[in-house]
Amino acid sequence: MAEALARREDVHLTLWAPPGEHSRIIVPATSTSEAEWLRQLLRSGGIAHLLRASPLQGWMAAMGLLRRLRQVYRRYRDVDVVHVNWLQNALPLWGNDRPAVISVLGNDFGLLRLPGMVAVLRAVLRGRRVILAPNADWMADELARRFGDLAEIRPIPFGVDDSWFAVERQMAWDGPRHWLVVTRLTRHKIGDLFDWGEGLFDNQRQLHLFGPMQETLTVPDWVHYHGSTHPKALLEEWFPTATGLVTLSRHDEGRPQVLLEAMAAGLPVVASNLPAHRDLIQSSETGVLVDSRLEFEAALRDLESPAANQSLGLAAREWIRNTIGTWDDCAARYHAAYQTVRGESG
Repeated sequence: MAEALARREDVHLTLWAPPGEHSRIIVPATSTSEAEWLRQLLRSGGIAHLLRASPLQGWMAAMGLLRRLRQVYRRYRDVDVVHVNWLQNALPLWGNDRPAVISVLGNDFGLLRLPGMVAVLRAVLRGRRVILAPNADWMADELARRFGDLAEIRPIPFGVDDSWFAVERQMAWDGPRHWLVVTRLTRHKIGDLFDWGEGLFDNQRQLHLFGPMQETLTVPDWVHYHGSTHPKALLEEWFPTATGLVTLSRHDEGRPQVLLEAMAAGLPVVASNLPAHRDLIQSSETGVLVDSRLEFEAALRDLESPAANQSLGLAAREWIRNTIGTWDDCAARYHAAYQTVRGESG
């Protein structure tokens, strides 16, 4: 997102974010001490992981993040627009009347359930031009109910890197079928996977699981668990040869990026019937939504037919291309939002 925004000639981007690779057109806003603190936070697994593993440490980290964000908002109080990812990161905007575009993700709905949090956020939003930009349509009604009198609610989907659209699938239909799961390992993220998958996977139908262990879970011996992975490995090694992607999450999902990337790569997706997944998948057209073990088993079996697999994968790719688009498309949507909160015409 940052790279796509910075490529625009009409945007001068200053970025406060964890350390990472980015081009020179992005101006860093992070001080040396802030960058080191964020680096240590990443090494510890992030705030959500800390809250699960050690609530006290997690709350201390959350307060540390908000305090540092408060400082950076003060340092850059003269910017034209503040673009904030996640509602919780907007809390330190209190007292700053700059126009704001706030990206809202599924995890933010957990924040809204905390006592008094809606009132605090309303105080932050009041008195400024602001757009709340959920990255999926299904969140819009709830946000409008709570904040529609103070902010415009404008769904803005994230984009997909061009490289995912360029994936060429190379499945060997006469060999083992490889089904992939890419997720953080928590009880809610895994959902019904281990229960429903028992007895459905073997040497010919293999389940390959990728992602960091963020809760203590026992991974069944029929699961090929690879630990954390990197997008390059998925892009070059796993997605081209996989039968499909599976997610049976029960988590507060927004619009999972890995689903967008899999669909852009032409990979069929089998997903639990959550609002976030319904917002993305038209069942039996661009993926398959399942509510039970029987439906899950049927979806696996049906998508192991080459014709059905390829047809669904191509339909998913075209839907992502036409509806979601690339990160440059996403940047154009955000730029239009910036113009709105600045009181400019498009």
